[in-house]
Amino acid sequence: MTRPITASMLYNLVQCPHRLFLDLHENPAKKDPESKFVELLWERGTAFEKEVMTGVAVPFLDLSGEEDDAKERLTMEAISRGEPLIYGGRIRSGNLLGEPDLMRRQAGGYIAGDIKSGSGFEDASDDLSDGKPKKHYAVQLGLYTDILEKMGVSAGRTPFIWDVHGREVTYDLDTTPGPRSPETLWSLYQDSLAQAQRIVSRSETTLPAYSGTCKLCHWNSFCKHHLRKTDDLTLVPELGRAKRDVMLSRIRTVAQFAGMDITPLISGKKTVFAGIGSNTLRKLQKRALLLADDQSRPYIKTSPPLPDIERELFFDIETDPMRDICYLHGFVERLGRDNSSERYLPFLAETATPEGEREAFRQAWEYVCSSRPAAMYFYSKYERTWWRILQQRYPDIATAQQIEELFDPATAVDLYYDVVLTCTEWPTNDYSIKTLATYLGFNWRDKTPSGAESIEWYNRWVETGDPMLRSRILEYNEDDCIATRVLLDGIRSLPGPA
Repeated sequence: MTRPITASMLYNLVQCPHRLFLDLHENPAKKDPESKFVELLWERGTAFEKEVMTGVAVPFLDLSGEEDDAKERLTMEAISRGEPLIYGGRIRSGNLLGEPDLMRRQAGGYIAGDIKSGSGFEDASDDLSDGKPKKHYAVQLGLYTDILEKMGVSAGRTPFIWDVHGREVTYDLDTTPGPRSPETLWSLYQDSLAQAQRIVSRSETTLPAYSGTCKLCHWNSFCKHHLRKTDDLTLVPELGRAKRDVMLSRIRTVAQFAGMDITPLISGKKTVFAGIGSNTLRKLQKRALLLADDQSRPYIKTSPPLPDIERELFFDIETDPMRDICYLHGFVERLGRDNSSERYLPFLAETATPEGEREAFRQAWEYVCSSRPAAMYFYSKYERTWWRILQQRYPDIATAQQIEELFDPATAVDLYYDVVLTCTEWPTNDYSIKTLATYLGFNWRDKTPSGAESIEWYNRWVETGDPMLRSRILEYNEDDCIATRVLLDGIRSLPGPA
């Protein structure tokens, strides 16, 4: 019997097609243990779902406790008699199997919905006006909608998410996820479904790819071993799965790429590889050369925009995506580039509530204002994005104009986008702060440092009040801030190109 396609399979496929392939066809004993953070996601998701349903004001049919076969039969009976709201149902059509959290009757049919313990849209402010649909949510909702259509009981392609803010977020599957995307969410679902069916039947064999999404995957060690053994092209920074796949017919390894003459592959601004321009190919080959040579060192391509100001602030925040709060603003302050002058100033939300978040933001804002003039350094645009969100939530603390002035590039430097990516090259597989600071000799005090682990510690601290967990959270954040300083000093010492 053909294995049915489920929503969780499509979710994993959007994250990484090779994960789905390994989940289906590889020995599960080769998996890594699940991280504490992933376990927390599962626990929080289940707890949040129960919390939401406890607060639902309208009557609903609860099938969540039924066994699979009984659940499927009872769901069909409930649909036949027109139950207004079904919780925890199970629907099937052909080899498609769905377990939507909710099915709501409207306009003579049903639409499906899921309860998510995160934000309903990607990178959205609180009013959702600037957010975009999450593709991994969209394909799940697409599967439920497809089954309802095949059953002849669909009320349209407008399923929904009930998110962590108590909002109902509609996913119009016949629209595109953004202005730069030509395909609709429904097309995305159909393409993902077709690929999942090929993977299930083994008519498509996938390959691993080095990616930031690997860190929380239970196949991480297994795939990393394969990538290094095969000298896979995705070990080159910014040469991801899509580029690798179009290059494989001519270039298979980092060493081959580094040692070849790419001139015959280039014609003006284009190359023989669809979607890869000549400048991009040349840039990627230079990075392959760095990786292929054990003696290579990082270097400056162009002079980075670094302000010369006495006081320097190295800034890092920690956020909890399940609660959608920013729970920590950390600063390491240094004077005159003298490391002995450093001091760490953390502003922690003492409660995982809007009040706790607001107070931490207020204290951080007052500190930054009192520290000016200063140069502020951070890694990626995450800090700016979150401070814009916090300004919208708590406009009495700072105005939008004040936030923009704070992040003026003349004094606020994003070391990732404005310096590392544009002005430097490194003999590393990625440009994460942990990779680069570790390359420069810095070591985190915690043995398993990650933002995901920090979230898990924060959740346990909120629940228990354990002072050891509080210290661990602050130590990790302080080390992230110091790592940013280590990187800045390392960049300042880099030579120009050989």
